[in-house]
Amino acid sequence: MSESPGTVMGDERAEERVGPHRIAVLALPGVPPFELGIPSRVFGSVEDAGGRPLYEVTVCTADGAPVLSDAGFTVQPAAGPEALAEADTVIVPPTHAMPELGRGGPLPPEVGAAIAGIRPGTRLVSICSGSYVLAAAGLLDGRPATTHWNLALEFRQAFPEVKLDEEVLFVDDGDVLTSAGVAAGVDLCLHMIRRDHGAAAANRAARMCVVPPWRDGGQAQFIDRPVPEPTLASTTATRAWALEHLAEPLTLARLAEHARMSLRSFTRRFRDEVGMTPVQWLTAQRLELAKQLLETTDLPVDLVAHRAGLGSGNSLRVHMRTAFGISPTAYRRAFGGDGTGDGAGDEVGAVRSGAVRPRR
Repeated sequence: MSESPGTVMGDERAEERVGPHRIAVLALPGVPPFELGIPSRVFGSVEDAGGRPLYEVTVCTADGAPVLSDAGFTVQPAAGPEALAEADTVIVPPTHAMPELGRGGPLPPEVGAAIAGIRPGTRLVSICSGSYVLAAAGLLDGRPATTHWNLALEFRQAFPEVKLDEEVLFVDDGDVLTSAGVAAGVDLCLHMIRRDHGAAAANRAARMCVVPPWRDGGQAQFIDRPVPEPTLASTTATRAWALEHLAEPLTLARLAEHARMSLRSFTRRFRDEVGMTPVQWLTAQRLELAKQLLETTDLPVDLVAHRAGLGSGNSLRVHMRTAFGISPTAYRRAFGGDGTGDGAGDEVGAVRSGAVRPRR
């Protein structure tokens, strides 16, 4: 079946509508303007090859009335709770005006009613402490999730049923996705575009927003020394060099030698700067290159694997199945061409149910 421009892979309601994928952003009292604006800015730049928007973003409130942001100005919504009921994806930014949620208290009645009106099968997303709203509604019970690292203790005490991992940037649990604070919300939105329409579409959106196109969900939220001390060597040059030599056998010893460090010092410095081990980072970069080659070339799977430094086609299949739940052939069928995800087969539903499985 030929899909409409905004159809998302595996969307069970794809046949019920025509037009862009509908995203409702729930603005709550005390919402920070930056996080509120992330979905509109990131998803609003995504178009298909014909210039048609792939997403339609609507800011709404629980009762249709304006709300006061934490910056002191009023947010005038475009819609009320009906937007949540009609949406394909609902995004909940943080709020700084509901401290009772941190004590395990209930949602305000109008917010609870609005959340209850969301249709089954709708993709649910939170940014930063927006996870409190989903958790208070019982939507995260028994599921993996994340929130801002500084809120982890309070969140865990308020919602013990949630499998919280405060160390990661975001968690993709299929139809429920949660992110850490601020910039991680941008990462999660780009991840969703990548999951829906492929790496090329996500990379274009990242370029429009002038942000890095990809950070793995399993990357650490909090890095003790994000900027190396001036007296210490950095792994930056070695990482740049490695990206140009992904097809080669890059052992930890070779990377450390390039950086002119001992294995122990290199591994420690790398994790301090990047938030993951060299092996984790290399695998992630190679998989990203493999996806780009599958999208933009007709190279055989074995050659894609070789150019990405993943060895054989069988090795690439194992890595992609483990990381994304999909085979290279199915990924190419879904996201090859213009990068908008048209023409996917049934197997691509796997991308939606576990596109990135961050470390737990």
